[in-house]
Amino acid sequence: MSDDMLRAPAEVKYAEELDWLESIDDGPKPFSWRLSPRMIRLFILGSERSDGLDREISQKWFGDRSFVERSIVTLASDRGLLLIGDPGTGKSWLAELLSAAISRNSTLVVQGTAGTTEDHIKYSWNVSMVIAKGQSRESMIPSPIMTAMENGVIGRFEELTRSTSDVQDALISILSEKYVSIPELDDDNIVFAQPGFSIIATANSRDRGVNDLSSALKRRFNFVRIPVVTNKKSEAEIVRFRTEELLRRHRIELDLPPTLLDILLQSFADLRTAAASATSDDEKLESALSTAEQIGVLEDAILHSHFFGDRVLRAQTLAGSLVGSLARRSPEDLAILNKYWHGVVEPRSKKDGGEWPEFLEGGREAIATLS
Repeated sequence: MSDDMLRAPAEVKYAEELDWLESIDDGPKPFSWRLSPRMIRLFILGSERSDGLDREISQKWFGDRSFVERSIVTLASDRGLLLIGDPGTGKSWLAELLSAAISRNSTLVVQGTAGTTEDHIKYSWNVSMVIAKGQSRESMIPSPIMTAMENGVIGRFEELTRSTSDVQDALISILSEKYVSIPELDDDNIVFAQPGFSIIATANSRDRGVNDLSSALKRRFNFVRIPVVTNKKSEAEIVRFRTEELLRRHRIELDLPPTLLDILLQSFADLRTAAASATSDDEKLESALSTAEQIGVLEDAILHSHFFGDRVLRAQTLAGSLVGSLARRSPEDLAILNKYWHGVVEPRSKKDGGEWPEFLEGGREAIATLS
């Protein structure tokens, strides 16, 4: 079934693992959860030899165990969960995995934007049915959050701080009272949340000040801050895991040379160091230089090699993808990348050799083309 989708949700993609874990799970489960907290943690972080399982469970999220455990404990309480962190730290992916393991449904999602309204988190109306039959529960269109309430499952709210304060305030009564009133109806005009309902929200720490959360809403969430991955080994595992998924999805047979992965990781580490020491925004790349952006650079390079190259990933192609992905402002970003290529990549190519000289040349060509 997952082969028929461009991107299958976690509960479809890992249905076999979830079915198997559910069949052997004898631990206590809160509410109507499909898996116990221990099995949810195992599903997300993967199995170890000490778990004594008959099969291996793959690791799907790479981060500290305590973040996963605190998230699970929060959802077992009556509070919402707010995952907050920089772009590319895996907040949305963790939210999806938690929803899939708890409810076997991660698709009840509201995307927060400046255009998100209260209707998106409560309900709206089928206008043609209202005209024909009047307002009724049949002509009402429940939001993903209301559907989650009625079914006693997890609802998700992406980029909470991107939505306006009016929309955020509408969540307060849902999180505290656990029901939604429908004043347009005379009968059957309250939707009560069933046991197991909760909300996982995500927020970008870089959006602070866009639409800050009120203190009332903050009190109804437990905050779990997801830090940027700084450990090179962990970051390499994340990039490799996501890249292998990409190759499987596109049915591409292409090797990822470890030396090129090291060059990609080192380049991002160097650029992050430069950004940290910059004294003004003009001296920083507009890119957040996140792990997700590394994956995007590698994806671009792999697809380019597959469709327009000789189906071998080369340092020159990787350099071109990196420059093309990170040079968002002209001339500011191009100047920063040019400085990095001359001041860091060129000396390193002379000292270390290997793939670095080809990476140097590919970057120079890309910068010259975009300048």
